[in-house]
Amino acid sequence: MEKFGKGIGNASRYRIVEALFKSRKTVGELVKIVGISQPAVSQHLKTLKANSLVIAERKGQEVFYAINTDYVLTLLKNLAAELQKQKERS
Repeated sequence: MEKFGKGIGNASRYRIVEALFKSRKTVGELVKIVGISQPAVSQHLKTLKANSLVIAERKGQEVFYAINTDYVLTLLKNLAAELQKQKERS
């Protein structure tokens, strides 16, 4: 959960993740959606990748970024299980 928090703990990274939930995107597409510079988007994607929230796939000269759905679903399942445990203890 710490990785998840660090990954989306910034407004720009959150907007990037939000955009990627809709579909995979290139850096250029994310620049237009998020409204920050290309170097800034690239740095945020680097952080998101380092925290396993985003994956990259090269197709020719373009790199497409997408949500790491397996990882995010596992995180959410673990969070739900932990919340259920806490509810049962109360």
